[in-house]
Amino acid sequence: MIIGVPKEIKPQEHRIGLTPESVEVLVKKNHEVLVENNGGLEAGFTNEDYLKVGAKLINTPDKIFNKSELIVKVKEPQMNEVNMIREGQIIYTYLHLAAAKELTLGLMNSKAICIAYETVTDDDGRLPLLAPMSAVAGRMSIQAGAHCLEKNQNGRGLLIGGAPGVESANVVILGGGVVGENAAIIATGMKGKVYVVDKSKKRLEELHKQFGDKIIPTESDKTDLKKLISECDLLVGGVLIPGAEAPKLVTKEMIKSMKRGSVIVDVAIDQGGCVETSKPTTHANPTFMVNEVVHYCVANMPGGVPRTSTMALNKATLPLLLKLADQGYKKTLKENKNYLAGLNVYKGEITHKGVSDAFNLKYTPPLELL
Repeated sequence: MIIGVPKEIKPQEHRIGLTPESVEVLVKKNHEVLVENNGGLEAGFTNEDYLKVGAKLINTPDKIFNKSELIVKVKEPQMNEVNMIREGQIIYTYLHLAAAKELTLGLMNSKAICIAYETVTDDDGRLPLLAPMSAVAGRMSIQAGAHCLEKNQNGRGLLIGGAPGVESANVVILGGGVVGENAAIIATGMKGKVYVVDKSKKRLEELHKQFGDKIIPTESDKTDLKKLISECDLLVGGVLIPGAEAPKLVTKEMIKSMKRGSVIVDVAIDQGGCVETSKPTTHANPTFMVNEVVHYCVANMPGGVPRTSTMALNKATLPLLLKLADQGYKKTLKENKNYLAGLNVYKGEITHKGVSDAFNLKYTPPLELL
């Protein structure tokens, strides 16, 4: 199969779809891999690294889209990329369609086969291709939040871990999933006073077993969320409904009750955000203020650490890519319900319920189409 890897063009997105190590695995299995010139440079992978393992360098993205049967990316196609997608082409990347109607309609019109990393499941119902980037974003959320708490960033002028004789900052993490767990790793390491809020008692018990008294597990149904948020210094939004728009757990009214200079890091912004006042930002301009509360809503947080992120992502995405390349998409998706869950758009039809519900579009079960 001919596999194309275009350079990412989303602002400040420095990851790339395949590492040289992954390319080598594909080439050894007799697949042809086309990589855009300098596509991996910002992640620390040179043209020579790719040439050494058998990739072919292509100067322009249109040639990659034109020649490839399967396109591997990191971020959702931008609209000028959507215009290059061919009918029947396989697109394998993060899509986050429930927060992107124009992109959804564009991909439907392209008649492509669109497989989203973030909705592929495993036998336990987890999201193995989303997990590595959620882990990175969770860890970065505390780094970013700590920076935003500094006075010259419009924050409260607090150190998360306090100082001798000075109390630590209150950190509230909404969601005890992969983002929440990894945010807690860094927040507890920084000696913050860490609350983890989740609706699952079982999940909170698991986290309490992991962190002990370093965290305060908090059941969302049994707590006054407005009060908790009003007392926090740093709020991390890590709530996710697979493939669907994130629920707006933090309202405008709650924001009004927050302390001046407190910080929100909305990691769920890729799926629309779990804070009512959130809107997507970039690494170049990461924050904005609402009611004197700092909002950090970068929609591609792991893009800030592209080398770590690309390597972690490839470990998760390569097994399905190999299957798609070796035996084609139909056999691969029909054989494995977890891989099938990744199919969001198929030749003009919506095949993921979360996406169809977000825009009130017709849903077609994927097996009917395959």
